[in-house]
Amino acid sequence: MKTLKFLLAGAATVLASAAFAQGAAPAASASGTANAAAPWPEAWFEIFKLAPGKQEEFIRRIDRADQVAATAGLPPIQIFVHEDGADWDVLLFKPVTGFKPTTAQEAAMAAKRKELHMESGPAYFLGIRETIASHTDSKAYGLLSAAQWLDKLDKWRAENPQPAQK
Repeated sequence: MKTLKFLLAGAATVLASAAFAQGAAPAASASGTANAAAPWPEAWFEIFKLAPGKQEEFIRRIDRADQVAATAGLPPIQIFVHEDGADWDVLLFKPVTGFKPTTAQEAAMAAKRKELHMESGPAYFLGIRETIASHTDSKAYGLLSAAQWLDKLDKWRAENPQPAQK
């Protein structure tokens, strides 16, 4: 239970920090809550326990991936490094953006990968997995306030009335 509380607190911190760092906040209506019809923001959380002695290599690989992504104008992955508590080493926060690179951006990213002597495709995943002991990920909705989530729930209930109880 202590681990779950720690991860939930960490996730809240990740969301708040990432939103602040990227200037992201859900659009609010005149009532101060997000438009219930607007799609919810989504993000991936990835939690890694790294292979012994591989923390620096793993983080350097993430940095190289960030350098490649920057050539397409993408922000860096938000990374949190374990200090004390639960049994994990690195937590990554990746907002879901729906970004699709143009042909020019793909070419720029490929050139940067080559410049950095970085693998791509299956070779990238084989290489980075050498640094990982275990990994889990979860997709989540957020950054949302409780009021924004309740607005969505209330809208859904209004559109999907339940049959009367007998």
